[in-house]
Amino acid sequence: MIIINVKDNESVDKALKRFKKKFERTGVLKELRARTFFQKPSVTKRKQKERAVYKQQLFANDNY
Repeated sequence: MIIINVKDNESVDKALKRFKKKFERTGVLKELRARTFFQKPSVTKRKQKERAVYKQQLFANDNY
């Protein structure tokens, strides 16, 4: 359960923004989307490898 303490003289927008950040960091939404359908472990590993290669290529291009 996520708890956000609203400080004195703090707007609701700022408190909502802090809540959204905390919620995103927990990874609940990401896990929910992953559980909506079954994906074979081999497919999951393949996707992770493809993502890692893509990230490495991005960082390699940024360094030049």
